Amino acid sequence: MSSLLVPFVVALTSTGVIWKASQLLERSAERLSKHYRLPVAVHGAVVVAVGSSFPELSSVVVSTALHGEFSLGLGAIVGSAIFNLLVIPAVSALTSEKLEATRDIVHKDAQFYIISVLVLFITFALGATYVPGGTNRVAILTPTLVLFPLVTYGVYVFLHHQDTREHASTDHVDVEPRREWTKLAVSLVFIAVGVEGIVRAALSFGAILDTPSFLWGLTVIAIGTSLPDAFVSVRAARNDESVTSLTNVLGSNTFNLLVAIPVGVLIAGSATINFLVAVPLMGFLGFATLVFVVFTRTHLELTEREAYVFVALYAAFLLWMVLETVGVVETVQGL
Repeated sequence: MSSLLVPFVVALTSTGVIWKASQLLERSAERLSKHYRLPVAVHGAVVVAVGSSFPELSSVVVSTALHGEFSLGLGAIVGSAIFNLLVIPAVSALTSEKLEATRDIVHKDAQFYIISVLVLFITFALGATYVPGGTNRVAILTPTLVLFPLVTYGVYVFLHHQDTREHASTDHVDVEPRREWTKLAVSLVFIAVGVEGIVRAALSFGAILDTPSFLWGLTVIAIGTSLPDAFVSVRAARNDESVTSLTNVLGSNTFNLLVAIPVGVLIAGSATINFLVAVPLMGFLGFATLVFVVFTRTHLELTEREAYVFVALYAAFLLWMVLETVGVVETVQGL
């Protein structure tokens, strides 16, 4: 057990670095959004979401470029998406008086997020069936193939750009843009350092306990890198900014699925994933997405009871992954 102490301390310290850096990032992003008069939905779905998703992007870059472990970064992205959808809205609802949704969130942001899940799954399927070497067990992702999700994200940004032009915010704050951009850049550097620490800790856990690195990506890295998203959404919910709280979650997940994973593939040149592992996990992500859409659409509010259902679903997901790893159940082939 003593051998686990060092990676545990490294993971805890790295998480703290990510947490503090995310606070600086959130403040700078908020000031810049108000300085440029961006609508609140654009602020939550694009500016804050992309910034707070930098840990997930870093996890793919660090895992692939420095450690040659694309599967670790992929696990972090999928695990983070599930954590973001289930845990962050639940905590936001439980720590605020009311977490309200809008029809725009459900009918635009949430539906486009559903499209992003489908696009990623189709990309995996194409890698398994149409790329030479791909089989029903192995999907091969190539730079050409991942242009599909990248272009889809370009459409997402374009749609929000149209919102910016048509509904410009009048809430303006005078700041020194260069200074705020500098703070933003510094926060991103510290987040990248924290992510490197967490990745190293996850690899150590896998080696010591003789478990797949993908599992630690789904859990340790996913939770650690989701802290900026959690910080932004919970704080926004406490400040009665429900729109920012929910659109940040959806925007972050959209960025992670459509940009972070393709970036990892581009860095690696190509990447091989276990299709038999990807299918059930993407299935659970799709199920969690549908639950999120239904619950937020009902009365356009996430109640305490619904929040506890979210927490229970995430606990069930973690239990499922643990049982798969120890061999008690074998629904995920190849994990």
